[in-house]
Amino acid sequence: MTARFEVPPAQAPSSASALPSKSRVGTGLQHAETWIFDLDNTLYPASCNLFAQVDRHIGAFIADLLKIDADEAYRIQKQYFRDYGTSLRGLMIHHDVDPRRFLDFVHAIDVTPVQPSPALERALGRLPGRKIVFTNGSAKHAENVMARLGVSHRFDAIFDIVAADYFPKPEPFVYDVLVRRHWIDPKRAVMVEDLAKNLLPAHEMGMATVLVRHGADWAQEGADAAHVHHTTDDLVAWLSELTMGLELPAFGGRRR
Repeated sequence: MTARFEVPPAQAPSSASALPSKSRVGTGLQHAETWIFDLDNTLYPASCNLFAQVDRHIGAFIADLLKIDADEAYRIQKQYFRDYGTSLRGLMIHHDVDPRRFLDFVHAIDVTPVQPSPALERALGRLPGRKIVFTNGSAKHAENVMARLGVSHRFDAIFDIVAADYFPKPEPFVYDVLVRRHWIDPKRAVMVEDLAKNLLPAHEMGMATVLVRHGADWAQEGADAAHVHHTTDDLVAWLSELTMGLELPAFGGRRR
């Protein structure tokens, strides 16, 4: 069966190839026009542990802002994360923090633990349809990581925390903004994530969902829930098998 791509010309997908038949691909994937990928711990392995660096930077930012010690900063950081979904949101509400200054500081990290991935680049190149990164981080952070992986040219857009008005996944209205801004038909879209809770709004909109599993305790909640349609512990291998036999297109995605 051939995938259909009905999107505005400005958002045209980079490849018109079709995915294989339903028997190999699985329900909800063979008609996909748009692939929405989380960034951290999804496009690269969680074992790279970039978030440990971000976590330390958040604590240092809070300690300096409030002139408190590291232990108290850590307590506030985690409290805001629990209450508001991100530490940033709590800092904006309670301390009128400039979000761009915060994002620049906490994402000034070393991305070299992420290894270039030619296999991921090839699999994304064969994957028909648009590819969008949807991240709770900043676009600059996404660009740095994607450049390190060697996949920047395979993506059409980044939808970051700034585009979401600093509201994080899994706030449902953020998904609505994403869909409207990029002219996405949810019933012809696939979302790939490492946190099951972030897949629930996508499922409720009609998207197919893919969970990239890893061993972290904090990532286990909801991993076996009904809104998780497909799972893998190796995104590169999964995408490579999914696109097996498809020709690599001459050009990749077009970032906007």
